[in-house]
Amino acid sequence: MSHCCRALLLVLLSLCTAHHSSAVESGALDRHSERAITLLRDAISRQTVHGEGNVPAYAESLREVFLSAGFEPESLTLVPYRDTASLVVRYAGDGSSGRQPILFSSHMDVVPADPDSWLRHPFELQEDETFFYGRGVLDNKFDVTILTTLFVWLKESGFVPNRDLIIAFTGDEESFQETVQQLTRDHRELIDAEYALVVDGGGGVLDDSGAAIQFQVGFAEKTYATFAMTAKNPGGHSSMPRADNAIYDLARAIQRLEAHTFPVETNEITLTYFARTAPFLNNEVGDAMARLVADTRDAEAIATLRAQPQYVGTLGTTCIPTMLSGGHAENALPRAVSAIVNCRIFPGHTPTEILRELQKVTANPNLEWRVVGVPVTSPASPFNNEIMAAIAASLEPIHPGLPIVPKMGSGTTDGAYLRAAGIPSYSLTGIFINPKDSFAHGLNERVPRAAISESLLFWRAMIDQLATTPPRGAAN
Repeated sequence: MSHCCRALLLVLLSLCTAHHSSAVESGALDRHSERAITLLRDAISRQTVHGEGNVPAYAESLREVFLSAGFEPESLTLVPYRDTASLVVRYAGDGSSGRQPILFSSHMDVVPADPDSWLRHPFELQEDETFFYGRGVLDNKFDVTILTTLFVWLKESGFVPNRDLIIAFTGDEESFQETVQQLTRDHRELIDAEYALVVDGGGGVLDDSGAAIQFQVGFAEKTYATFAMTAKNPGGHSSMPRADNAIYDLARAIQRLEAHTFPVETNEITLTYFARTAPFLNNEVGDAMARLVADTRDAEAIATLRAQPQYVGTLGTTCIPTMLSGGHAENALPRAVSAIVNCRIFPGHTPTEILRELQKVTANPNLEWRVVGVPVTSPASPFNNEIMAAIAASLEPIHPGLPIVPKMGSGTTDGAYLRAAGIPSYSLTGIFINPKDSFAHGLNERVPRAAISESLLFWRAMIDQLATTPPRGAAN
């Protein structure tokens, strides 16, 4: 962040906070940014991968940070679940707003990383002049760190919100998402809120010149559903090949899936996203977005967008094989071979409906199908004027007039389960990044160094907008 931008934000914060606490003191941002880097370094060193059992220790370390900052023990709840855990933090307000709490959600777990494949060790925070590197540095330990640092900053400054603020750090978002389900099912009293801000996804988008072109807010997510497709036959010895071979049957089914394209679908969220994004993409993709908004049947525009991995999921349901298994010996015909087919289902369709279509497409009634896990279907969150106004006010000093774009996520966050449980959820982060530099789940995951101070200031301004008396922004 430039010194100019930082100064503008500090001025804004001074004005915003003057009525309830002292203005942001000189050096506070630098001090808390350094604290955030220390916390992030510790976070990255913890291999909170599914099955490793390291999440509870990470959650306990965060609990100690909150305790050291003056949070009462009863405001911190560690919720164990098998070999993982959630941590719920309640920042008590004075109740003057008469409104339910605001929930902030992030997750402590990360996907696996092979050190031999990375340029830098994935479980050591490393940096250069532009980026921090490490597994989870973008998804999602950065935002866990920012929320922790923010609440500590607010507590130390004596800030009293006009309603309770709650953090829910979950422990298995990258695998089975059972901890968020546990919270909504068994501990609703800990997380019940007027709405949730899911600090995971969304945020600022930079172009190749480094200029901010939009700020994305997730209002909805596609339904995540996984199916196991299995071909079976009696098997036998490889020296006596059969005409009916389970591997061939499965391969033919996979080829049919490859050739199948689900119908193009749009909704208000996706069309708004395309309309507001198109002007900033001075290329054929932007042109295709504009033409699709004008005519959702434009075949050329559809083909252009579907050729882009980052946009294909916005145009309808997608299903793709992700895992294969079968066979037990090199000289034996397998009795069963299976493929895992992962689907991201466009709102308005059920997993049962999509399964029927997959069965029709593969055209083999002898295939066996099984639903893996419990798919979650959630409605889109309603438009919230208060949240959108708060975002606009928090961005205005550094990015005046920046378009705020509603988005439907192709991936699944804990927000899907919160929405399904009746808590409207909106995904956003304070990070500004070029999509070309976003390597979440991939090799050499990174986040801009500038995002530390930018995010702290953004979220401090957001809380001032949403949790002070009188509330700022339009009522919902």
